Amino acid sequence: MRNSEECAEGAGPFISRLTWRLEEGGTAVWESRAARKRGTLAVRPEGATETGTRRAGTATLDRLRRLNGVAAVSFTIGGTLFALGAALAQLSASPTTSATIYFTGGVFFTLGGYASLVQAINAPRRESTAGSLTTHRFRWWSYEPGRIDWLSTFVLFAGTLVFGVNLLDSFLQGLTSRQLDRLVWAPDMIGCLLFLISGHLAIAEICHGRPCIHRRSLGWWIVAVNQLGSVLFMVSAVAAFTRPETGSEISVGVANWGTLTGALCFAVAGVLQAFERP
Repeated sequence: MRNSEECAEGAGPFISRLTWRLEEGGTAVWESRAARKRGTLAVRPEGATETGTRRAGTATLDRLRRLNGVAAVSFTIGGTLFALGAALAQLSASPTTSATIYFTGGVFFTLGGYASLVQAINAPRRESTAGSLTTHRFRWWSYEPGRIDWLSTFVLFAGTLVFGVNLLDSFLQGLTSRQLDRLVWAPDMIGCLLFLISGHLAIAEICHGRPCIHRRSLGWWIVAVNQLGSVLFMVSAVAAFTRPETGSEISVGVANWGTLTGALCFAVAGVLQAFERP
């Protein structure tokens, strides 16, 4: 492999891993998740038998660590509150009480989604054949749909915003069955679909476009548990459809238990995410 040659891996048009030969000899491997979560680049010098890591600057690592902490705590609290709301709904608590808890949990989900997006926006970049990472000035927003990490976190953040519409509309009283399906159920389904798409992109990122199971990878477990939570949320949303002819949901029990178990998945993944930091 000549100095100018690179080996790119990923899903479709997205690059999630890039391997190239260093000018001073040896090889370097950039992975999008490792760069944005841990601020690292894998390097194997010429003749070495083991791969080491090179890190971004201290200021960048501190920034990534803070953003990761905000996201981890937010998803843990949001998932816990969603699980509590579902448990109270299953125990026939006041609909307003459950809706209030759900809405509070939704605020934390949105905060966690945005923190994840900002972390992707400010991830260290590989922009030369040198074995190092560079960082640009801090930004609160960017538009980079060509990056799989940006797209995954953006779709997740969009999903939390759509869930916010669903959670706000759930406070409305005296709605007909059709109004419930249009104002509450439809946003719920859209939000769940966006969560599933985001999770699929995250899996494609960490597996570089191929099916994979990395039992020793903390990042893989976080992505897998989150995607399981998204599947359970979708099951819950389908079961919550209100039949116009009867005015009742398809299955209240399945809807509540799907939400509870899905929320616990996000809470567990939030705890795990606290350890995936620089």
